[in-house]
Amino acid sequence: QVHVVESGGGLVQPGGSLRLSCAASGGTFTIDWAGWYRQAPGKQRELVAIINNAQMATYADSVAGRFTISRDNAKKVVFLQMNSLKHEDTAVYLCNAHLVSDVAETQAYDRWGQGTQVTVSS
Repeated sequence: QVHVVESGGGLVQPGGSLRLSCAASGGTFTIDWAGWYRQAPGKQRELVAIINNAQMATYADSVAGRFTISRDNAKKVVFLQMNSLKHEDTAVYLCNAHLVSDVAETQAYDRWGQGTQVTVSS
């Protein structure tokens, strides 16, 4: 019922840009923190970026300077702006969000989205 959905993936040429969205819905809650992960074929899932409730962000070394994570608290959406994309950025990108109920603060949710495919190719 409470869930998150990613969107914005697609096919892009090297050097191009994409903006991914992670939208949370299904209840009365706020996003405490959220992270973007990615998993490429034959590789382990890795953390790309995280953002906390103070809007402080942390990035993996491989994407620092190229990717930006942000959030819109009112719309309950977390974004990942990806610039200067490389072939090695090709992966399924997944959103993980920690949600806290607005009516019962002790009730929290951890949710994963279904993932969105990003393919960087010439």
